[in-house]
Amino acid sequence: MKDPSSSDRLLVTAALPYANGPIHIGHLAGAYLPADLYVRYQRLKGRDVAFVCGSDEMGVAILMRALREDRTPEDIIDTYHPQIRDNFERFGMSFDHYGRTSSRTHTETTQDFFRVLDEKSAFELKTEEQLYDPEAEMFLADRFVTGTCPVCGYEAAYGDQCEQCGSTLSPTELEDPRSTLTDATPELRETTHWYLPLEEMQPQLEDWIDTHPEWKNNVLGQIQSWFNDGLKSRAITRDVPWGVPVPEEVAERHGLEAEGKVIYVWFDAPIGYISATKEWAAQQGTPDAWTDYWQDEDTTLVHFIGKDNIIFHCLMFPSMLMEHGDYVLPDNVPANEFLTLEGEKLSTSRGWAVWLHEYLDDFADERHTADLLRYALAATLPETADADFRWEEFQRRVNGELANVFGNFVHRTLTFAHRYFDGEVPPLQAPSEADRAMLDALQDAPAAVAAAYDDFRTRDAVSETMALARRGNQYFNETEPWHTHDTDPQACANTIHISLQVCASLAVLFEPVVPSAAAALRNRLGLVDVRTSTPGTDPPSAAGWHDAGTPLLAAGASLPADPDGRRDPLFQKIDDDTIEAQIEKLRDRAARHESPSPDTTDMPDDLDALSAPISFDDFMELDLRAGTVTAAEPVPDADTLLCLQVDIGLEERQILAGVAEQMAPDDLVGLNIVVVANMEPKEMFGLESQGMVLMAEEPDGTFVPVTTDAENGSVVR
Repeated sequence: MKDPSSSDRLLVTAALPYANGPIHIGHLAGAYLPADLYVRYQRLKGRDVAFVCGSDEMGVAILMRALREDRTPEDIIDTYHPQIRDNFERFGMSFDHYGRTSSRTHTETTQDFFRVLDEKSAFELKTEEQLYDPEAEMFLADRFVTGTCPVCGYEAAYGDQCEQCGSTLSPTELEDPRSTLTDATPELRETTHWYLPLEEMQPQLEDWIDTHPEWKNNVLGQIQSWFNDGLKSRAITRDVPWGVPVPEEVAERHGLEAEGKVIYVWFDAPIGYISATKEWAAQQGTPDAWTDYWQDEDTTLVHFIGKDNIIFHCLMFPSMLMEHGDYVLPDNVPANEFLTLEGEKLSTSRGWAVWLHEYLDDFADERHTADLLRYALAATLPETADADFRWEEFQRRVNGELANVFGNFVHRTLTFAHRYFDGEVPPLQAPSEADRAMLDALQDAPAAVAAAYDDFRTRDAVSETMALARRGNQYFNETEPWHTHDTDPQACANTIHISLQVCASLAVLFEPVVPSAAAALRNRLGLVDVRTSTPGTDPPSAAGWHDAGTPLLAAGASLPADPDGRRDPLFQKIDDDTIEAQIEKLRDRAARHESPSPDTTDMPDDLDALSAPISFDDFMELDLRAGTVTAAEPVPDADTLLCLQVDIGLEERQILAGVAEQMAPDDLVGLNIVVVANMEPKEMFGLESQGMVLMAEEPDGTFVPVTTDAENGSVVR
């Protein structure tokens, strides 16, 4: 087993998200935030780190969405790739490079990898019967077919995996299969494909896994279950019109037609890590440097993924790397379990999700917007078991920990320093027992936090960091500088000197979690020559993680008078109305997406499932009226709401509509809409909403008002 800290280079990857929908908090908690925290910590240590990710743009789900929406796959990926990339940046993800698998570099890299394995006879060619949709005139791979799982009996299993029991499947194993394109019953037809013979690789894979007893138990447990069942050959080509094409010369060498055959996305996707590293190296002006990270044994490779990707990153991709022979193997794959939301499974098809872009917009007026969610999620990560995100818990952590503990300690310390010591770091002389105890805690903190990060115990790392802030508050209270300022000026000076050093340490130790707030704290302290976690910005001589346990501020150093233009606390508290609005938003959306089965498979690209049938009498209870929007204006403190005045013929109604993110007020004025007129009035943000505007929600979450040409007040049936 290699010691990861001994390697010169560290290569970190985060699972490639499908470019067919936005990112939600489940994605963040699974792979992306833990990866970013780990990478930022390593940069603060001075490690040579390459952190890569990118959009997975060759998945079957993208083709399915394109066919369903009568769009091209290129249109789908060109819509979502920039959205995902930009929202990751807003969230503070510090990728060295965020690529995409539709790039020429990726296509060439994947095809070259395929060629090498074919030349080494690593593949098997098999002609088998596969499911074919006669109406769509195409073979049905993976998610193009659903049916009953042969393992657990789940009736909505996909052709590659059962979401109910987690079993990996092939389409022909499904009972009562049906096409997701036409709902036709497929027929069997012969086709030839390349297979990766995993069963032959199993002994080698088992030996390799045995060298990593330090991996997380949830990862090793899933791997062992696969070994126990026996690995099976896996087709790594498909008969679908979207994907990286099988190289023509490879097909010709085997007497096959390459047209219509593409490389399976789970062969191509992890190669995306390699192609992204190539693109990053080229951007640095060192196009061959990627080989240092992928083909030099003095590199540590770490994959951050969710538990649904364990088989591909721990068995399939390593087998590909072994067969190729030129690449390093993963040193760790710290997969996380799933995040639930308010006690329920995240489900985009049911609207039960918190989208990253919506959070960033809704909380845009809060100080250090991204940091608030980063901290709350980091403290709740599903590291070895599923964990639950609750909005009230988010509020508690922001208010009770970031604001009351960390922020309050910093605010009190700086206020005293400016008020009583002319904005300078006072000298430390004849420290008391309490002073020495605080200095000891300061000295021990970096190692304690580092040990947790090194073991991929991110929640513990966050807890240990906050523990230093709690200890600082406790020390401040115990030494009572508000009294000693008059009774023992040197004792007061010692308290402020040490408290400032603790603040400086926190500016380093908290940077992986709350990078924006940490940068603001460095500015307020006037910290210079201190390493940051931003790629490629620090001089080699800068103080870093290991220095955070020692004084970083010299006695007599001047603190900036007011670098932010104010002396506000680092963090604002989140009010109850803001949290209630988020909970109501979640419940309202879920109510609109109510389906017969709450366990419906979570597929971001699916249209919403049909709701359970209602009676005619139930429908007649709704009083739907035509109306005209006469005025519209934003609702104060509510980024998603507009306050509409709507003439419904019989009277004018005030209605709050959650369309502020998609439509400007002027876009709505004069619009003829449909209103649910018999809803009970509801108060939100101090305003009464007297009905609901009927909306259509598109697959990307965009709301579009339902319009009508009927006269105001007309009943809509």
